[in-house]
Amino acid sequence: MKYKKLYWILVLWICSMVNSFANNTFLEKNIPQIIEELNAEINKTKNYYNTLYIDLNYKIFNASKKLKKTSNIKKQIILIIKKGELNEQLKELKLREQSDISKIRYLKGLQIIKILYEKTLSLDYHFATVSTFNEINKISNPNHYPEFSKLKEQLNINRDNKKGFNLTSILGKNIYTSVIHSFIALFVNNNFSKREKEDSLKKIECILDFTLRMHNDLNTIYFETAFLQGNNNNIIKDIERLFVNYTKPIEYETALKECRNNDDWDSIKDKLNVYIERLNATIANSEKQFKAQKMIINLKFSIDRLLQFIAKYNMFIDQSAKFYEKFAIMLNSYENDKQCASKIPLSYIKLKENIDISIDKFNTAYKPIEINGSKMKEVLYGINEYD
Repeated sequence: MKYKKLYWILVLWICSMVNSFANNTFLEKNIPQIIEELNAEINKTKNYYNTLYIDLNYKIFNASKKLKKTSNIKKQIILIIKKGELNEQLKELKLREQSDISKIRYLKGLQIIKILYEKTLSLDYHFATVSTFNEINKISNPNHYPEFSKLKEQLNINRDNKKGFNLTSILGKNIYTSVIHSFIALFVNNNFSKREKEDSLKKIECILDFTLRMHNDLNTIYFETAFLQGNNNNIIKDIERLFVNYTKPIEYETALKECRNNDDWDSIKDKLNVYIERLNATIANSEKQFKAQKMIINLKFSIDRLLQFIAKYNMFIDQSAKFYEKFAIMLNSYENDKQCASKIPLSYIKLKENIDISIDKFNTAYKPIEINGSKMKEVLYGINEYD
């Protein structure tokens, strides 16, 4: 009895773990998987309709063959009418195929939009956390290092009132005026022996060397990261506008942000199903098939908008990756990192690690989407380069 109870506890625990993994965002489908599924579903649909086309074309061929052979007017009229009906069926069948394929592409496109939106939101968080101005300022300004601040205090206490002077609060925080003032104060101060001056200088030499060499580079990294974050905000706005235009034909009016926050994706599918039902009803009416073609074009145009956005997203990711590769070169350019290893702040080392991780992410998690290949054109547009 005891072991049976343990068995069921273990089963329940395994089930809960399975559910946990199933809901894990890391197990969410990626874009290449979606493209593979899209390709498979479209091929399946095409194969289904090809079977119907073969049967219908065979009937049209037989009707044409009989029409050529018979000289009976009555039979000719019957065959002409039958052939016309078969051609109408063929026309309707082609529209139904386009309708089914458009639905598949639309749903897969929606999945791609959902993933890209998550990527851009993740990038926004990423740019915001890689480095902040306060953190960069602490690393690049010697005034934030205890050793330098302590020396300044000693110099201020022991300064020669006839020769020495204090900097204003603004200039005192400036890296260059602060360093120059401290050097002058140290060397003109007669209260310090030569040995004490040399020892004081040794204590801060790595700090001054590091901050003076890396100050501009670190600030460049901060400002260019802020620039990339601004561009990413524009990308987020673009995908939100894309979503509005993408869902407009099916009359879904909720914004992308609200849709994501409320997990309202199923409502879009319901709206699409209503749209497809209306489309199929229109296809069945031979007098309204022009309207049906227009409804199909609306879905195709939505996919076209998505492709245009993907091209823009790819350019941004390529640009960001190049920026971060440049950041890595800049951060690795400090020449005295070995001699001054004990004095270099941990936040600088952490920043270097974050930049390396970021480069890897741009090549994996945020990787550009290949849209120029023949396969992508085929699955999204139904265009085969060998047709």
